[in-house]
Amino acid sequence: MKIEQIYTGCLAHAAYYLESNGEAAIFDPLREVQPYIDRAKKDNARIKYVFETHFHADFVSGHLDLRKKTGAQIVFGPTAKPGYDALVAEDNQVFEIGEYKVKVLHTPGHTMESTTYLLIDEKGKEHGIITGDTLFIGDVGRPDLAQHVVSELTEEKLAGYLYDSLRNKIMPLADDLIVYPNHGAGSACGKMMSKETTDTLGHQKEVNYALRADMTKEEFIKELLTGLTPPPAYFPKNVMMNIQGYESLDAVMERGTQALTPEAFEAAANETGALMLDTRGPEDFAKGHVPNSINIGLDGNFAQWVGEMVPDIKQEILLITYPDKEKEAITRLSRVGYDHAIGFLKGGFNSWKIAKKEFGMINRISSQEFAEMYTTTKPLVVDIRKKSEYDSEHVVGAQNIPLNEINEHLAEFPKDTPFVIYCAGGYRSMIAASILKQRGWDNFSDVVEGFDGISNTAVDRTDYVCPTTLL
Repeated sequence: MKIEQIYTGCLAHAAYYLESNGEAAIFDPLREVQPYIDRAKKDNARIKYVFETHFHADFVSGHLDLRKKTGAQIVFGPTAKPGYDALVAEDNQVFEIGEYKVKVLHTPGHTMESTTYLLIDEKGKEHGIITGDTLFIGDVGRPDLAQHVVSELTEEKLAGYLYDSLRNKIMPLADDLIVYPNHGAGSACGKMMSKETTDTLGHQKEVNYALRADMTKEEFIKELLTGLTPPPAYFPKNVMMNIQGYESLDAVMERGTQALTPEAFEAAANETGALMLDTRGPEDFAKGHVPNSINIGLDGNFAQWVGEMVPDIKQEILLITYPDKEKEAITRLSRVGYDHAIGFLKGGFNSWKIAKKEFGMINRISSQEFAEMYTTTKPLVVDIRKKSEYDSEHVVGAQNIPLNEINEHLAEFPKDTPFVIYCAGGYRSMIAASILKQRGWDNFSDVVEGFDGISNTAVDRTDYVCPTTLL
């Protein structure tokens, strides 16, 4: 069977391309659709269907732009109520892609419309299942997202539906089926996902805690809900965009790619109140940056952290990027619904320096320098990793303020006493550092290598405890 997984690591997202006899289907596409169009063109194939496993929360799907550009039919599973023209399939309905068949299996639980697509090859053999967020490798989809859109859909109720879906629709299927999930490790849609992005269903029945044959519904619900943390704030907003529709990426790109001189950039920031978002690496941001800008580097989980740290999805954004990286930044912003970039600094930060504009800097120290400071001056230490990381192991005496909660805990950072912040490897701590700098703090240092570097020093650390959740 000709099926390809198209994996995007920074979002831990998997889309799928299926092709037979000049007909193709795309499952759960990302916002930028040209790569899917190009892939079909390579096979001289027509994209016939865009299958959606559910209304996604962690990204804005590209289904509407794909339909507009190719004429493909959008397909959702039972109970879906999109605010645009789409085919809402019935349970067990079969679609044909050339000589292949795609069978709809309604599997509510992650959301009510969640659907698994059973792939059947040209000989009638069942090949695999595209599971969306119903079944991951090593995990299942969290059942607490829908209640942020429909209040009566409690996490306990959805967890019960998911238990039934797994046991009545998924587990009876053949062990040799290949499981094709929508996400891998790093996604906030599950709590213990594997780094592997496919597996056989039979192996998952052996190792996935949620597929234990002897598990009661009550045990399943308790185990599934243990270790969940509040979902990122942008999730419900992405759901609504996927339900109601959105502006085309072409329009978003045209608006965002306005090249601005340093003077025009500064004027735009003053006149609009736009967020100045610097997408360079932490080391370059620390050496020099536009005052009041925030750093979230493209070389990391950029879109996810924008979604966590920028509460207003309609926030106007002015970009500072490395040369020729502005289109990538706009695209990755759009994947999570931040469609209001209004321009970028032409020539990047270097043009700002050439124009002799004022700039800020952030003090960074090595892990060895931190070790010396830790044993001599005993500074206040703030660990901005997730609580699960902190609970697993941390510097003795360090206070935990997770990055995604920093805005609610700013009062806990002293302004009259020096302190040190660290994350795992320096990416997240620079996001925190840029926020603190913007809000008026200047009496802190950031550990370049983060806890990874600190672990190689003599700094006292708590005993390691295996984490029960990766959220």
